[in-house]
Amino acid sequence: MAHIKEGVGGSYFTLECNLCIARSYKKIATMFRIPVHAGNSLYWCAFKLSGVDMARTRLERFQSWILCTFKKVIFAIYQLLASRPSDGSSKLAPITNPLLMVSGMQLAQKIRLKEVTSVEVVQAYIDRIEEVNPLINAMVKDRFSAALQEAAQVDRLIDEEEGGEDVLKDRMPLLGVPFTVKVAFALQGMPLSAGLVSRRGVISAVDAPPLALLKRAGAIPLGITNCSELCMWYESHNRLYGITRNPYDTDRIPGGSSGGEGSILASGGSVIGVGSDIGGSIRMPAFFNGIFGHKTSPGIVSNDGQFPPSSGLQDGFLSTGPMCRYAEDLLPMLQIMAGPSSERLSLSSKVDLRKLRFFSIPHDGGSVLLTPVEDELLQIQRRVVEHLEADLGVKVQELHFPQLKYTFQIWNTLMNVPDEDGKPPTPFIDFMADHGKKVWPLWELVKSCLGLSSHTIAAIGLALMEMVQSSEPDPFFLKQKEELQKELEEVLGTDGVLLYPSHPLIAPKHHHPLFTPFNFAYTGIFNILGFPVTQCPLGLTQRGLPLGVQVVSGKYLDRLTLATALYLEKAFGGWRDPGSSS
Repeated sequence: MAHIKEGVGGSYFTLECNLCIARSYKKIATMFRIPVHAGNSLYWCAFKLSGVDMARTRLERFQSWILCTFKKVIFAIYQLLASRPSDGSSKLAPITNPLLMVSGMQLAQKIRLKEVTSVEVVQAYIDRIEEVNPLINAMVKDRFSAALQEAAQVDRLIDEEEGGEDVLKDRMPLLGVPFTVKVAFALQGMPLSAGLVSRRGVISAVDAPPLALLKRAGAIPLGITNCSELCMWYESHNRLYGITRNPYDTDRIPGGSSGGEGSILASGGSVIGVGSDIGGSIRMPAFFNGIFGHKTSPGIVSNDGQFPPSSGLQDGFLSTGPMCRYAEDLLPMLQIMAGPSSERLSLSSKVDLRKLRFFSIPHDGGSVLLTPVEDELLQIQRRVVEHLEADLGVKVQELHFPQLKYTFQIWNTLMNVPDEDGKPPTPFIDFMADHGKKVWPLWELVKSCLGLSSHTIAAIGLALMEMVQSSEPDPFFLKQKEELQKELEEVLGTDGVLLYPSHPLIAPKHHHPLFTPFNFAYTGIFNILGFPVTQCPLGLTQRGLPLGVQVVSGKYLDRLTLATALYLEKAFGGWRDPGSSS
């Protein structure tokens, strides 16, 4: 049952020490094959061991402090030994071309009205990509020559059009506007590798349905962007294309798996883009890079034409959606990518924010597997609440759901449930092999230590996890999911909007996710619940790193989160140029 509290009060207890105990036990259990709870994950034992009893003895607190310190020392050593991806002093040049500082919809209008040519716009973005990509490694394959030819065709079409600007707007609303797309999508003539070395030669013969719809609307693809290996990690790093960097601080991650999209958009190398999200792969990169990203309601935008494909129940959790710098591009992009299915969302219906009910959940309640939410993120969410109350005259209720402490376990359980025909999801290790020679995770781990593996540590770790987890879903976590689903649906109804942290940490340093692997559950839980979510940027920290928040609504009420995103952009300034950010 949800605990409701008026306003923004309440305290947050820190469970970092318990987290360390849980992780330490998890490693021991894995090493010595200690039997675990007959569930979907070995972390239940860690949870039971660590507990949430805060009344610990001085000795226990000291032991916990030792374990926490040990973890930090190990991470520091890892950072020293790991090859450094970049010099943190590397800073992007400020954006100087005014064409790069307007939304996709505004660009489309300028092109239709002949205030600027499509060739000029496309060339401006090509120039910016060539300027920033050596620093961020976001775009992994371009099609600049083809894009310029297509832009020239657009300009000729506009010159020859006799029906006027309105006809072009109705028929091709994104005519002449460039866009980028994650390398996990099929884009005709471009690689479809998902960062897997063995797929370096796979070239798409057709377009994924959402990309075909964008191209039919007149948009021009510039190229494909990096992702994590097989799209199942929240740092965009693989052995085929290397590591992608955050434009606000190149020593930090851009998130994943759509991290290349987040990075190229935030740096001004693209205005609109396409990502996919099964655990936060749109929203985490959008958050870490200070842009907008939308996870759609299930079944609205086609997930076909992606690698790896979904299986089991996963297609209901996977979302293909828009990523962009300007909130006004979200709705038209979604409308185009959804095709006829967009009618289910009533996107043309006006939204009056003053008539909505707003709720805020500041944290998950203290999961032993997740990191506590950083103070700066708690503070910015509190500022959003205060602004909503002062400006709109609404009362924001603070909620707490005890089930949120199990978000990772819920996600992990449901991701491995068989489909309606009883067929289980395709194992991750099968995608690593990609119909080739069988992959042995333990051998790959040895090879990785010697620098000889073609797979990342994150991918190998996930394959190792598969070896020890049970194939039977845990009834406890299934029950937690059903209870949370029911209670949230009742709370949100048809006019409710919820604020929830996009991640517990502000953009971490490279490789840090290896030590906080479950933090993606802040986003992943909404894939399982099926609610639409928009990640909204909320300015920068004093260190110049992006802040943000997730905006959630009931199923098929995407228009509520999109309208809130427009409002928050005006209130908090939206995306900031990383080249001019202090």
